[in-house]
Amino acid sequence: MSIWFGQPTLEDITPLNEGTVGEVLGIEFSRIGDDYLEATLTVDDRVLQPTGILHGGVSVVLAESVCSIGASLTVDLTKQYAVGQEINANHIRPGLPGDVITARATPVSRGRRTQVWDIRLHNQDDKLVCISRCTMAILDHAQ
Repeated sequence: MSIWFGQPTLEDITPLNEGTVGEVLGIEFSRIGDDYLEATLTVDDRVLQPTGILHGGVSVVLAESVCSIGASLTVDLTKQYAVGQEINANHIRPGLPGDVITARATPVSRGRRTQVWDIRLHNQDDKLVCISRCTMAILDHAQ
């Protein structure tokens, strides 16, 4: 059974990513399943730390981007919106230049006011790069 409000498609996500840090960093939403959302990012010069590997902060941006849009797609956006409340990340292995990192966000809990999401980042060889957990607040639009 699908967790989404309505039947969102990848094309519906494009406007939510436009003009954001996700667009600047090259995050592309790639797959939507019944209970998960995926996005990819290619490790290039824009996202490296001085040692030449993927900047850990970029992993967190990728994780929060996919979870934020995922949470947004579970509510009626004309009435509510989702914002990040807390995020953590454990960096398991470095992302190297040329790697394609895929982030899969899956909800752990979807309450009326709070959602918790698990986000796993893997490289193109399916090796775990980062594990993240994000808490989202679900807020009402002002009347």
